[in-house]
This record gives sequence, C-alpha cells and structure tokens, in this order.
Amino acid sequence: MTQTTPARRMAKILATLGPSSNSEAQIRALVDAGADAFRLNFSHGMAADHAIRAGAVRAVSKATGKRLPLLMDLQGPKIRIGEMAEPVQLPNGATLILDSNPTPGNANRVCLPHPAIMATLQVGDTVMVNDGVIQLKVTAIDDNQVTTTVVAGGMLSSRKGVNVPGRTLPMSALTGKDKDDLKSGMEIGVEWVALSFVQTAQDVRECKELVKGRAKIMAKIETRAAIDNLADILAEADGLMVARGDLGVELPTEDVPPLQKEIIDMCRKAGKPVVVATQMLESMITNPRPTRAEANDVANAAYDGADCVMLSAESASGQYPVDAVGVMSRILVKAEQSALWRTGLDAKAPTCQKNQADAVAIAATKMAETIGAKAMVAFTESGSSIQRLSRLRALPDLIALTPYENVARQVEFNWGVRGLVCPPVTDPEDMVAKAREQARAAGLVKDGDMLVVIAGIPFGQSGSTNMVRVVSA
Repeated sequence: MTQTTPARRMAKILATLGPSSNSEAQIRALVDAGADAFRLNFSHGMAADHAIRAGAVRAVSKATGKRLPLLMDLQGPKIRIGEMAEPVQLPNGATLILDSNPTPGNANRVCLPHPAIMATLQVGDTVMVNDGVIQLKVTAIDDNQVTTTVVAGGMLSSRKGVNVPGRTLPMSALTGKDKDDLKSGMEIGVEWVALSFVQTAQDVRECKELVKGRAKIMAKIETRAAIDNLADILAEADGLMVARGDLGVELPTEDVPPLQKEIIDMCRKAGKPVVVATQMLESMITNPRPTRAEANDVANAAYDGADCVMLSAESASGQYPVDAVGVMSRILVKAEQSALWRTGLDAKAPTCQKNQADAVAIAATKMAETIGAKAMVAFTESGSSIQRLSRLRALPDLIALTPYENVARQVEFNWGVRGLVCPPVTDPEDMVAKAREQARAAGLVKDGDMLVVIAGIPFGQSGSTNMVRVVSA
C-alpha cells in the first residue's frame, strides 16, 4: 500500500542567526524546536561574529548528533541614493532630479552615486526607492542628471535603497566586500553560499570560480533580470532561493505567488533544493503567534513541495525566535499530514529523463512503496543520487551515505534527506552491511524494517548509480 503521510517532517527549516540567537544555548533551543539549518547573514555583523556563531552551531551539531548545514548569505551590491540634508516628504506629481552631485539632497534633487546605473536609465523607466514605498518615473535624461516625476510619494531620507525593475544593471553580483566575506565563509566552512542580486548565469559562474567547489551555490531570485534568465541560472546554480522581499519590489505584487510556485516546480524537476524566504512569519518578530495568513503561507510552501522554508528577523532579532521555529515546524507537520498534500505532490511529479540513474531511482521508489520500506538509502559521492530520490518525493526516510562530511551536511537542504558519513564501500555485501549499520545507528530503522538501497558500481565513482537492493534491517 502506498504511504500517504511521512514518518517525520520532510520540508526543512532554515533559521537566521543574530542577536536573538547568538549563544550555543539559544541555538540548541532552536534545534530542539525544529531548526534544520542555519543562515549567517553577512549584510550584518563582522566575519568574527559569524565565526563564533558557526562554532556554536558545530558544537550543537556534535551534542545532538544532527548535521546542521550553514548557509552564508552575501550582501551583494546595494544601490542607494546619497545623503539628504534632512528627510523630506515627496508629494505625488513632484519633480525629483537624480544627479552625480555629492552635495546633500533636498526636495528637488538627490545624488545617485552609481554612474553605470545612471547611464542605463531610459525615459519611461520606473525607479523604486525605499523598498518601493517611493516610485519615480523617468521623464528626461541629460548628461549628468535624470529627471523623474514622483508617481507614489513618501518620506525620502539618506541612503535609501534603489531598485530599477525591468533593467539588467551593469554590475557584478559580487562586490569587494562579498569577495572578502567569501574568504571568511570558506574559512568558517559553510556548506552553502547564497548569492544575492543574481541577474544572469554568469553571476553564478563568477561565484563558483571563487568558491572552487568548497561549498554549493544557491542563487537568490530577487530581480526581474533573474526571472528573465531563470532557466540558465538554475542550470548553473546548485539551488535557488525565492527571495520574496526584493522580488516583490521588482515585480507587481500579484506576480510573486505564481512565480514562487513555478520556481519550486522547476527546482524539483531539476532535483535541486529550493528555499522559500522572506516574511513567512513576519508578525512573530514582535508577537508570540503568527497571523492566519502567515500560517497559510508556510503551509502552502509545503503543499507546493518546497525543500526548505526560511526565518529571517523572526529568529535573528525577534522577540520569539524559538516560538517562531516551533510554530513553523507544527504548520509544516500538519500540512504534510493532509491527504491533499500527497495528492498535490503526486500531481506535480517531474518527468524523469531516459537515463540509467533516473531509471534506478524510479524503480527503487516503486519498490519502497510496494513493500512499505522504512527507509531508502543512497550511497553518494556528490549528493546527486539522493537528490534523484528526493525529487520524486518518496515518503520513506531518505538517507544519504557519503564518505564526506561536507556532502552529508549539504544534502540536508534537500526535501526529506538525512545525511550520514560512512566509510567507502568495497563490494555489494559491504554496501548492504554498512546501509544496515548506519540506518540502525541513526535510529531510523529497527529489527524487521525493510530498506531499499541504491548505489553505483564501480563504487566511489560519482554519477554511476546503477544498482538497487532490497534488504531487511
């Protein structure tokens, strides 16, 4: 009989660390509440602060026996206006000039200290300021200034952020600060790098060249250009993050929900993890309970099949970080207990490619369902074998056995996957023995439980998945 509900929560929780979650005790409380991975936000704090937090995560990982991957989130280029002499209220219909003059701005003009962006703007373009609160329309362009009309006014103050929806801006996703932070992140030993302000696949390639395989790259989808180049970016990246904050500024609000679903579907078909981020339980920054709309938002991410959902300020600087993780976990569990959840996942099952590895993954999943297997075990060098099982959304526990600690942590971002470190196997009998041993030691199976094991011959060769075995624990 086909299993319809999982034995444990399959969607993962990524919690951001910050002032509310600095200590080892606080991080342990987040793990006990349900956190599966942790985000280091390099937009705030010094590298030394993040190293201390990372050390605390590693200590909690050792104490709990759970592999807790670390994701470093790079700040990326921030486009901002210059200084204002004082805050001013811009009324609708007013004229505001953007220029290169560093003198503090006023109600008539303000510096936009980004010459390349000034050169990119065209008449008719929309310029968003302060997360889209202020909307400007470009009406004229001269050599050193851009004239705009205020379409939606608001309070303008120093150093507010700027977005230019619809334009691929002439700048790299990696700033000098980001490159320095990447060095720090590699020294810390993060498993994932979240790359901000991605516009093209070349941005991902540039980051990969610096990381040199020491971590996986997660491209943050938060610009119109990224949406236009989504397929190419996904092909180059190891995973995607739906960064709905900036995406909601760059695009009409009503476009974001269907795009979120589309991105989740694309990642599942590609077998790459996708994180849904930003404002998931925003009200819990200051309140002990979420709004009903927020609860539905988290549940819908589970129904859509997202690998992971993220808490930002809720766990980093909010008043109720542990409660936020606990609430998010309970919402996910309840969603995954619904018959509609399984029906929805099956309806969106990806079309498998006509290759040996996919054929083995499909056969193994069908076997597991038929015999009611407790777990599916994949021996993997790179993580690709377990990702093939995860994309099928198989309900038995998904166990990745790998010789590499970093790979065991990396695969924890994938839906339903538990990463374990295992010595290399030498032959099929050794493979079966180690699968039993590791699954039992992790407490995932007991006497009489059935296991479905997949691996590749020759052993130790990445991308050679070609064997499936059914064994008793």
